[in-house]
Amino acid sequence: MSTEEQIREFGRVWATAEERGDTDVLAGLAADGFRLVGPLGFVLDREQWLARYGGGDLVTEKLAWTGVEVRDFGSAAIAIGVHEQVATHRGNPVNGRFRGTHVLVREDGRWRLAGIHLSPIGAPFVPGGDGR
Repeated sequence: MSTEEQIREFGRVWATAEERGDTDVLAGLAADGFRLVGPLGFVLDREQWLARYGGGDLVTEKLAWTGVEVRDFGSAAIAIGVHEQVATHRGNPVNGRFRGTHVLVREDGRWRLAGIHLSPIGAPFVPGGDGR
């Protein structure tokens, strides 16, 4: 299986674990130094990221990871795609469609998630435009 196929399969396993709130699977996917940068700029370490599902604070009804482009750097890989979720946090809707970047590292022959960065999807910058 190519690195691209491995990373795409990893993404499917990750998205399913998020939908199920399966912290055991997520813990096995995340590297020790994992960090998440959320769409509003907050940062969660590995333990905080896993704790999101504790006590029912976060409920993810649907998470789609689509349009994924993979770049292979040997012992590391970058996957950029669209992260679309239907979810609630402490009863408040946190639905959204974001551009996601997954940073993966190869540890002991398997891929681990070292980081996720989520950003709102906006229009592309056009040079000479109005500067926004």
